[in-house]
Amino acid sequence: QVHLVESGGGLVQAGDSLRLSCAASGRTFALAAMAWFRQASGKERRFVAAVEWDSGHTYTRSSVEGQFTISRDNAKATVYLEMNSLMPEDTAVYFCAARESVGSWDYAAEYIYWGQGTQVTVSS
Repeated sequence: QVHLVESGGGLVQAGDSLRLSCAASGRTFALAAMAWFRQASGKERRFVAAVEWDSGHTYTRSSVEGQFTISRDNAKATVYLEMNSLMPEDTAVYFCAARESVGSWDYAAEYIYWGQGTQVTVSS
């Protein structure tokens, strides 16, 4: 079992930056990858970015590439999401997720562990 705890969300203005953190505990040695998803009010949960646990290879949704950067610190079992130039449309609950198998990095159903989510609100 892996437990995920997100932090770093909040209310910011358009153009600001935020860094989200996701600390993993438990069977972290079994993880293949961790990712960030986001869900805006009334919309489906969507993939943002993923990072392979061993190699550090990253996969980022094209619409946020260059704006968002995912990274991980294996020693701290923590994944980060650096978000720059935030816009009101980035407002959502951001979820951290983890998986123990390789596959489609943007497919939410393949992630078996989820955090509780952290709210990011961007005002115009």
